Amino acid sequence: TAFAGGVLNTYGRFGVPAFTPVLLNIVMILSVVFLSTRMAEPITALAWGVLIGGVLQLLFQLPFLYRIRMLPRPQPGWRYPEVRKIISLMIPALFAVSISQINLIVDLLLASFLQEGSITWLYNSDRIMEFPLGVFGVALATVILPELSRKHAAGAADDFSRVLDWAVRWAVLITLPATLGLILLAGPVLTTIFQYGAFTPRHMAMTSLSLITYALGLSAYVLIKILASGYFSRQDTRTPVKAGVAAVIANIIFCLLLVGPLRHAGLALATSLAAYLNSGILFYYLCRQGAYRVQEGWGVFLGRVGGATVLMSAVLYFLVPDIDTWLAWGMMTRILNLTFWVTLGAALYLVALWISGLRPRHMTVPGH
Repeated sequence: TAFAGGVLNTYGRFGVPAFTPVLLNIVMILSVVFLSTRMAEPITALAWGVLIGGVLQLLFQLPFLYRIRMLPRPQPGWRYPEVRKIISLMIPALFAVSISQINLIVDLLLASFLQEGSITWLYNSDRIMEFPLGVFGVALATVILPELSRKHAAGAADDFSRVLDWAVRWAVLITLPATLGLILLAGPVLTTIFQYGAFTPRHMAMTSLSLITYALGLSAYVLIKILASGYFSRQDTRTPVKAGVAAVIANIIFCLLLVGPLRHAGLALATSLAAYLNSGILFYYLCRQGAYRVQEGWGVFLGRVGGATVLMSAVLYFLVPDIDTWLAWGMMTRILNLTFWVTLGAALYLVALWISGLRPRHMTVPGH
């Protein structure tokens, strides 16, 4: 499924790969609802859902590959130089794109030595933080990689830099309000999604701490996805690996320094700090190599985004009901209120951007 999606993305067919995970989620939900009661071990139904959903994802994409005449016919090809080149590029790239998961494993390993519940608190907060990262960060990186590859192949260095700068601006535009939103609404979000049954208010409060410290690194996580595309598109997979190694080492050091005073929240904060180091190294070497030159207008842009974020944050901080009120509400009341405040925050942010002078044309892909 990932391979088919990669081919379609290369040909500019982004919609189909973006939709396929919906099939997986639907099948997983249906398997829990209809299969779990028919099995000796109910959780096994979810495993069957993953398998069936995965097969459906692949089958769904095959007709679209056929339309662009890229339906593969598997055959041995180890002797082809192109295959060897892809393997040599892929191996270090596998490590580079796995840094965040490696750091999460380190966090969970160290959390196993802390009080009971620490692993669950970290894992649940990471899942919430991964939502904007997966929706926006991965989407941006997916869209720009083929575009950057074409610019590099054509020798259009200025266009390459402009596309990369465009993606970085989108990252800032999205992640700054998302970060503040996650911090200010950490309690309501976790209460609405998790705080039922055995998940007590104490679990919610402890998970909020790690969600806030993970959210502090959201901008860095998204920038890593985008800046790494600037290397992969130029077939440089070694520099992201070097940056990733530095980030893993830094994460371990930060974890050991922060786990004492901050416990599980210190582990999350360590990962966020390591992500900023990773993105900083990637940014530095892209500029040093001349692949990325910061474009004009960043001062005005940051002023607009910063002002809109402050307005949104102030409204949420002063008007959102306190956590005791959320705990007293039932599930539907929580869902409706969370939807309202998220929608209001987003609307305020967009209106403030418009009033400050930011227009859709300012955020279009250069040359399109």
